[in-house]
Amino acid sequence: MIRSFFKSDDKKFYLLKGDSMELLPQFKHKFDMVFADPPYFLSNGGLSIQSGKIVSVNKGNWDKSEGFEYINDFNRKWLTLVRDKMKEDATIWISGTLHNIFSIGQILTELDFKILNVITWEKTNPPPNYSCRYFTHSTEQIIWARKKESVPHYFNYELMKQLNGDKQMKDVWKLPAIVPWEKSCGKHPTQKPLSVLTRLILASTKPNAWVLDPFTGSSTTGIAANLANRRFLGIDQEEAFLEISKKRKIEIENNKTAALYRQKINGFNDKKELELFLVSELQSEYLNELIL
Repeated sequence: MIRSFFKSDDKKFYLLKGDSMELLPQFKHKFDMVFADPPYFLSNGGLSIQSGKIVSVNKGNWDKSEGFEYINDFNRKWLTLVRDKMKEDATIWISGTLHNIFSIGQILTELDFKILNVITWEKTNPPPNYSCRYFTHSTEQIIWARKKESVPHYFNYELMKQLNGDKQMKDVWKLPAIVPWEKSCGKHPTQKPLSVLTRLILASTKPNAWVLDPFTGSSTTGIAANLANRRFLGIDQEEAFLEISKKRKIEIENNKTAALYRQKINGFNDKKELELFLVSELQSEYLNELIL
């Protein structure tokens, strides 16, 4: 029997401590959406600049590459396990850079996923290139794929259009990297911003959907999911990161804090747009249930 590292009082935020490769086969629950931020394998002893200071690019042993075949085998194993936990109409988002994204695209095709888009997230505040021998690395890629070729996926086209000045949203998203208020409970070395996670969750799920993150880190996925009225399960091996995740969830259990954070999330036309959308979304769900 799997024991939760943390289960929130509202039963919408669960954390498991351990290796996803070992834990995923142990339960039968199916998810509506998966977001995965797997190791990029870029910890190679290099240097970067962060907040004006020279820092190492090394994130930890989990991020060190052991060669091409190792990366492919790793991606094949976790994607196979995650695929088994997806509902038939579920979709998956996977973030990466040139260090791992080509391997992931190859394995997705091999496992019969249908790739829908490759989002380019353009950071408005990227760190400068330390060596001055390359262009500044200012983007990350996020592959969006569905589980099956023949089963349609959910896409909130109208909301994405609304957020883009009533024009079809493009596959290039210009959004800032993580900002200081998102690190109120501690910092993860590869933490993603709420602006990115909130957009992709709203684009591809309905209210109360179950979202899985097999490499949860500090659980930005879970915080975005709960702020958007979705449910979440995150898995990570590092207790320190799970403690940050737990603190972040407890923080937004305060309704005033949650409302403030919804207003601060970038990518909306004004501060109230997200809150108003979530209210209208829940009302629509309630009416649909009455009709059914």
